[in-house]
Amino acid sequence: MTLHGTIDLHPAHRVGPVRRRTFGSFVEHMARCVYTGIFEPGHPSADAAGRRTDVLELTRELGVSSVRYPGGNFVSGYRWEDGVGPAEDRPRRHDLAWHSMEPNSFGLDEFMAWAAEAGVEPMYAVNLGTRGLQEALDVLEYANAPVGTALSDRRAANGHPAPYGIGMWCLGNEMDGPWQIGHRPAEVYGRLAAETARAMRLEDPDLELVACGSSHSSMPTFGAWEQAVLEAGYDAIDMLSAHVYYREEDGDQASYLASADDMDAYIDAVVAACDHVRALGRHDKRIMISFDEWNVTNNAHGDPGTEPTGDDWPIAPRFAESTYTAQDAVVVGSLLISLLRHTDRVASASQAQLVNVLGPIRTEPGGRAWRQTIFHPFALTSKHASGQVLRAAIDSPATENAKFGQSLALDSVATWDEGAGALTVFAVNRAPGEAVDISLPLGAFGQRSAGGQDGTFEISESVLLHEEDPYAVNTADDPDRVVPRPLPGVQLDDALLTATLPPISWAMIRLHARP
Repeated sequence: MTLHGTIDLHPAHRVGPVRRRTFGSFVEHMARCVYTGIFEPGHPSADAAGRRTDVLELTRELGVSSVRYPGGNFVSGYRWEDGVGPAEDRPRRHDLAWHSMEPNSFGLDEFMAWAAEAGVEPMYAVNLGTRGLQEALDVLEYANAPVGTALSDRRAANGHPAPYGIGMWCLGNEMDGPWQIGHRPAEVYGRLAAETARAMRLEDPDLELVACGSSHSSMPTFGAWEQAVLEAGYDAIDMLSAHVYYREEDGDQASYLASADDMDAYIDAVVAACDHVRALGRHDKRIMISFDEWNVTNNAHGDPGTEPTGDDWPIAPRFAESTYTAQDAVVVGSLLISLLRHTDRVASASQAQLVNVLGPIRTEPGGRAWRQTIFHPFALTSKHASGQVLRAAIDSPATENAKFGQSLALDSVATWDEGAGALTVFAVNRAPGEAVDISLPLGAFGQRSAGGQDGTFEISESVLLHEEDPYAVNTADDPDRVVPRPLPGVQLDDALLTATLPPISWAMIRLHARP
């Protein structure tokens, strides 16, 4: 059976600009993300600083724009000063968040050098769990102050005289969660975050500050937490965080494929909470969302490893290593569609994490690095989404699922770069068993644009990510088992684009207007 769906677009119906920060990632001192992930002295590819250059190359190919660091749960017990200065003098400490040994051989200075090599913007999280306002001011001074103060002089003595100029800062991590070291009630955290934000702005009024929202929408305090935090410090912060992870549960494939419906609802609810406090307080600015942890997880394929317990405090233990399927890649593609269509309020996002820990990149210690299946929709969306996000009106049959009742089989978003005459359409077929024929009228683009195009399009590229076996995976021995391939049968006749998406598939179609 083949379903039929229509995507209606108009160049004037714009959600907002494509934000490069949508394509951020996350590096935490957790399991093998840092050690044997981005940093492995002695690896055949390692440079003089111990950075894995194979991972650096894949990071650039992935199109990562920003990276959040150093956590995550890790940051709530972290002493940033342990990770600076001569490596031989740095202390080893127990990491209570992940029951591991932290050697501190990679810290703030190494991360900033790695970020420069990778070409990414840093996003730094401060410890508001076991520490607080003074620690935030200290690390800010070390990172951003010109030489001439105690801590900026210390940075210079460590070989980095120029200020780092970190602009985005997270005020703690998941402080609503009872699992978090230093967990606090909303009112207490809200006051601490507001006080910290105001003090940090005395050092640099142009910082962009992210307060902790709820760890996920199923938290019992969701909504009330957002209101309390914002009422305590609305004018002191710029963004509120949101976190979510999805996986196929109990064989419920249809609900998993529709995960973007939940992300849409989550974003809408956080926006409503922010705007409610804005109205109550008669504030002028709008609080934006930093979706600084999101991804899918999969423990059903390969060996994800086991988190250490008891007397075992290993360095870089192997755990939380999802092996991703073709279906997981389709869901990641659909979540990127959700983030893009909320570009008016999602100002930043970080897929968690970059390497090994739920990562699109996997490595072997001393060995190979390869692209997981979810690497591909992220890389292609980051590379080709540009200009303005267009609001897509989608007419599609619904599919039944246990979590949402009904979800559209077809989901899509498009970006329109008027100056370049470039229209890029991202689409997913979320139906487990039916193909979807797509019709996309382009007549609305027929008027001459400011860039001089007459609206007559030609197809410049069309790719499909789909496997007959939706549970196919990439491995070190078969790293290209699941890759994007040309989308067959795409036609453009008389301003009507048509294509067929097979079941459980993600596609990207790029068009350029002829001059």
